[in-house]
Amino acid sequence: MTVSRLFSLLTVLLVIIFFTGCRDEKLKINYELGIFPDSVMALEGLNTQYDDYNMDIEAARLTAVRPVVFSSNRQSSGGEFDLTHGVIWYTFGQTTGFFQIDGAMEEDGFLDGLTSVFNTDGDQFGPFRFFNNRNGLEYMVVSSQTAENGLDLVYGSYIPVYSSLPVVEGPSAATVFNSTFNDAYLSLSTTLDTAYFCSDRGGDFDIYMLNRPVMTDLDEWFASSPATPAPADSVNSGYDDKCPFVRGRYMVFASEMPGGQGGFDIWYSVFRDGKWSSPVNMGPGINSAANEYRPVLGTDLRFENHFLIFSSDRSGGRGGYDLYFAGITLPQ
Repeated sequence: MTVSRLFSLLTVLLVIIFFTGCRDEKLKINYELGIFPDSVMALEGLNTQYDDYNMDIEAARLTAVRPVVFSSNRQSSGGEFDLTHGVIWYTFGQTTGFFQIDGAMEEDGFLDGLTSVFNTDGDQFGPFRFFNNRNGLEYMVVSSQTAENGLDLVYGSYIPVYSSLPVVEGPSAATVFNSTFNDAYLSLSTTLDTAYFCSDRGGDFDIYMLNRPVMTDLDEWFASSPATPAPADSVNSGYDDKCPFVRGRYMVFASEMPGGQGGFDIWYSVFRDGKWSSPVNMGPGINSAANEYRPVLGTDLRFENHFLIFSSDRSGGRGGYDLYFAGITLPQ
């Protein structure tokens, strides 16, 4: 956290303490849990005139200040995509219900070191970080452009100690998912036993799933011989279906299928009775006549609903694709 932002937060805290200390009665709590507003808000502090998208939200960090990694072509003035990083933070007033969110590009030696390991001369998309409680390591999986196969999935693991530079094992090819076609945007189930990703191995892009063999650890599975994944049931269309992200029993993804608002839209599916439901469009509250891309679904135990971070090249942004935030309520 920068000195200026820390000073601002301390100033606000002191003002709150001063005024609340002058009251004879405690402030009334009208909202035990927060509510992420359903209006779409641009993450202004992260967006530029270039393309900024493919954000990852670290599930292990259930705090109001979250380090984030995303793809951008700002470093090359609109050329290749590299991984970069920043933070987002939000506040919610239990008395007033007021919600505020913002983001900023901040120096972080740990994330500098982590992203530099993955950045190459090609494009880097779809960062996905997760914690493996079976070995105590954090992993990052990235969709990396190769000369031979187009997009391939690569991964690395490291001790998640944020006070020092990471020593990353890798990145290595996640060979079990890769083919001679484009394979990208990995997501994993909560138990890390089922993988979801998209590939154009069948012609257009579809969403595929692959189960981890019993008694096989994660690294052994990722580095094993290419396997044949199954198309995700009920989700795919005859159009490009991409960027699956799974959180609990919900899957969100981007698709050009008919029935949307235009271009790529964000859709969701719910896992019920052992299968994924038919996809539902997020509607005009999220989607626009432009493109909405790579949705990421997040939670916070202090809030009633989910939040969604996605990218869009809609009008009114700073240019190209920008990053946006919105609260959503999904069906049970």
